Amino acid sequence: MKKRIAACFMTVVMMFGLAACGNNGQKEDTAGGKKESDMTFDELKEAAKGSTVTFYGWGGDELLNEWLDDVFAPAMKEEYDITMERVPMDIDQVLSQLLGELQAGEKDGSIDMIWINGENFQSAKENNMLYGPFVEKLPNFEEYIDTESEDVTLDFAYPIEGYEAPYGKAQMVMIADTAVTPDLPKNTDELKEFAENNKGKVTYPALPDFTGSVFVRNVIYDICGYEQFLDMEANKETVKEAIEPALEYLRQLNPYLWNEGKTFPDSSTTMDNMFADGELVLNMTYDAFGTSIKIEDGTYTETTQSFQFDKGTIGNTNFMAIAANSGNKAGAMVAINEMMSPKIQADRYDTMKVLPVVDYDKLSDEQKEAFDKVELGKGNIPQDELLSKRLPEMPAKLVPIIEEIWLEEVVGK
Repeated sequence: MKKRIAACFMTVVMMFGLAACGNNGQKEDTAGGKKESDMTFDELKEAAKGSTVTFYGWGGDELLNEWLDDVFAPAMKEEYDITMERVPMDIDQVLSQLLGELQAGEKDGSIDMIWINGENFQSAKENNMLYGPFVEKLPNFEEYIDTESEDVTLDFAYPIEGYEAPYGKAQMVMIADTAVTPDLPKNTDELKEFAENNKGKVTYPALPDFTGSVFVRNVIYDICGYEQFLDMEANKETVKEAIEPALEYLRQLNPYLWNEGKTFPDSSTTMDNMFADGELVLNMTYDAFGTSIKIEDGTYTETTQSFQFDKGTIGNTNFMAIAANSGNKAGAMVAINEMMSPKIQADRYDTMKVLPVVDYDKLSDEQKEAFDKVELGKGNIPQDELLSKRLPEMPAKLVPIIEEIWLEEVVGK
């Protein structure tokens, strides 16, 4: 997920939530007079035959787009006679469209599945924009997912309660070309020294870009620790006081950054291009194993390496949800179940190097083999080392507060 809900959308959606108080906004389709919530999974499959499922989500990852179109969609058609329609759209636009349809009383909405997480999920769930709970109806969720893991029960520390199912795992890493900068920073102190030695060639995307925001939260964790934030009140003054040492660090970093920290790249995509072109010597991403793919396609040099701080980096899970007024809830549940299958997860792991959501210990020996044979390629942190330093996300309610404070206290200071 690369963009966040705009402030104006948040205002409108809160107004809608108040107007919808006492009404969960959900409409359940029926098949043969039976609600989806009352159907067995076999009945859901039968009801979904011959239907189309729309899957709305960020469309900026071309490798993912190709995989969805060329691998997942054909598999769904062959196995279930379901046509998958991918609709590339930023999450703020997706939720704005969904909100408009719900306000208009559309019972058979255009949106079925949604790629979502974080504060977007919290806002949508709290404002009755999502269908659920539904995950307990999905065999693959029960059979292959660690249903007790906080990676599955919480989304940015917010209770999921069965309203979304895991899609993939992410973890923030930094990237550099060791032929250009052989000494990689292991903490924020060394990062500042790294920036001083490479003045004008280090930066991070402007918040609220997803990657820029997680970089700032990693700086906060490295300087201030993370435990205090896990149950912190969503009060701007409280948050500001807690992160002040990190804000001061970021202000001190500014003079050594690209454009002296007066402005920042407008997106992680822009920063990716700047790094690939040699304009920057540092990059960062939530795509933990993406470095090897870019080495293979020639975007990065053979000496490019991903790395993380000694104290670790933030990891999270991204999810699939269903619109409250989806016209094809049965088809959406069948598609979501298939996305969590070991076969599909292994293919994503192999093709796109996405951290799988299935619990390895729940797999058969044959299924484990499909994951074991995947070559992560050059430039990546070994998976065991990466996950041993996986830090929890902050509560979703704190993220926009931090982004607002960053804009006021760090930019151009």
